[in-house]
Amino acid sequence: MDYELLMNGNVKIGMIAPEFEAETTMGQISLNDYKGNWLVFFSHPGDFTPVCTTEIIAFSKAYKYFERINTKLLGLSVDSNASHLAWINDIYKKTGIVVPFPIIADRNGEIARKYGMISSNISSTETVRNVYIIDTNGIIRLILVYPMNVGRNIPEIIRVVEALQTADESKGATPANWMPCNKIIMPIPKTFTELQERNKELEKNKNGMSWYLSYKEPSNCINVNNKLGLNQPKKIDNDQKRKDL
Repeated sequence: MDYELLMNGNVKIGMIAPEFEAETTMGQISLNDYKGNWLVFFSHPGDFTPVCTTEIIAFSKAYKYFERINTKLLGLSVDSNASHLAWINDIYKKTGIVVPFPIIADRNGEIARKYGMISSNISSTETVRNVYIIDTNGIIRLILVYPMNVGRNIPEIIRVVEALQTADESKGATPANWMPCNKIIMPIPKTFTELQERNKELEKNKNGMSWYLSYKEPSNCINVNNKLGLNQPKKIDNDQKRKDL
């Protein structure tokens, strides 16, 4: 059997997230504590490292926006709890930012291996930048894996949480490049009668390309990325640019 499969978990979309209990910067927690909330569970390679520090700061700044969409944050690395505390204290002293979510101290790598956060082709001890989005029922709904040298895009993580929530609530799917509050794709008709009805609707409302690709408004619309100011490109102030030059 492949060593990677033997030692590391093989979690997949749609499965129940493996349960755990852990020591964190905010005390003992278990995965079960998050039932009823969406959860962004992410790993980072190590404390006091530059890319990880920028990510922790970015997640902290966006925390209130995750809260608006009923989503909690939970970090993990194989460093000790004392190291985590020293790191977030250093962030606070240098930036004034208080990290508002717990970071797991997974010293023996048990949780990291259970979730497949360690890639032995890169490191046998450090975790890569995994992201698991877990829904209110404890089901893994999305998995992202970044290499050690590429930081995560926090607005994109918010976007995919909103996409999952919108698709669930509106009983549809989100198209390519979907942004919160955009139209969603309607389910494909399952019978010829439904197909004919869909064609009539398309002819009347002009809301799609064909019976298998038509759109509708989402049930609810909360676009927290607009609040972050990251959906639109920043306008360049040419006068300021000339002064800077």
